[in-house]
Amino acid sequence: MQTQKIFNTDLNPTRIVYGCMNLGNNRNRAELSENEMKLEAIKTINAALEEGITIFDHADIYGRGKSEEMFSEIWKEHSSLREKIILQSKCGIRFSGDTTPDAPHRFDFSYEHITKSVDGILKRLKTDYLDILLLHRPDPLVEPEEVAKAFDEVHKRGKVKYFGVSNHTGYQIELLKKFIDQTLVVNQLELNLIHSDLINTGVITNQRKPGEFIRGEGTLEYCRLNNIIIQAWSPLALGVFEKNNSEFGKNLEAVISEIAKNRNTSNEAVVTAWLLKHPAKIQPVIGTRKPERIKAICQADSIELTRNEWYKLFIAGRGEDLP
Repeated sequence: MQTQKIFNTDLNPTRIVYGCMNLGNNRNRAELSENEMKLEAIKTINAALEEGITIFDHADIYGRGKSEEMFSEIWKEHSSLREKIILQSKCGIRFSGDTTPDAPHRFDFSYEHITKSVDGILKRLKTDYLDILLLHRPDPLVEPEEVAKAFDEVHKRGKVKYFGVSNHTGYQIELLKKFIDQTLVVNQLELNLIHSDLINTGVITNQRKPGEFIRGEGTLEYCRLNNIIIQAWSPLALGVFEKNNSEFGKNLEAVISEIAKNRNTSNEAVVTAWLLKHPAKIQPVIGTRKPERIKAICQADSIELTRNEWYKLFIAGRGEDLP
């Protein structure tokens, strides 16, 4: 699988990231035992490794920590794997009831929470360090000085090598950059064919269209200008387009299927290749637990869509022609 350097680091991971959110997550699958989930997690990770994937994404809230714990089981099977892969995790989201019964769901970029979260992540992953730590969702009460203090501590102690953010706008990143000494190297954002706002805003700027909801204007361009790699979460939109029986859904799937057929590849590969084609060097973060689907998605690594194919998909995903 092709690799792609993360700017301002010594990291050169594969273009496709495996997202570990669903490992150990028994939501709607209560019939699975702890051991069955563990075996499933190992099988899933091995499937990603077999496809050549070298970067794995976590967050402390995934499975309420269970996903990181499940991932750590892989060390028993591959004792020398740690130095061959890149591990990243995220912190900053706190559930309701944490740590008092009346506490609401909230975001927390305080020094105490960041440093405590890193220790918890390392313990669950059974590793001494993270390659990248991301701040999960913007905290409206952020004190950038506290973030700077936390980053300095975990970096100097060798717990985190590099840093990034998730779901942040350009100006939110600028605010952090004013205070921290470390370079922010990744911004993880939702981006796919039917949630293409980051790309679409650059197309519909200055268009009069009542009801058009603009989100993240300039964020993609900001990241490109500042050598921040965009990682696209939910790159297949959880397969929504496959289950959408509306006229829009049927049309989108028809366009995807036609390109897949012409290229003798999977629909999943075409959707993923659409992201890989973008010059921002976007890294899709995939999350399926099915080995056959991981294999189907990774076919995208050998596909280079034409401009015509890319625009056909873009227009179908928009649900209307370009201005």
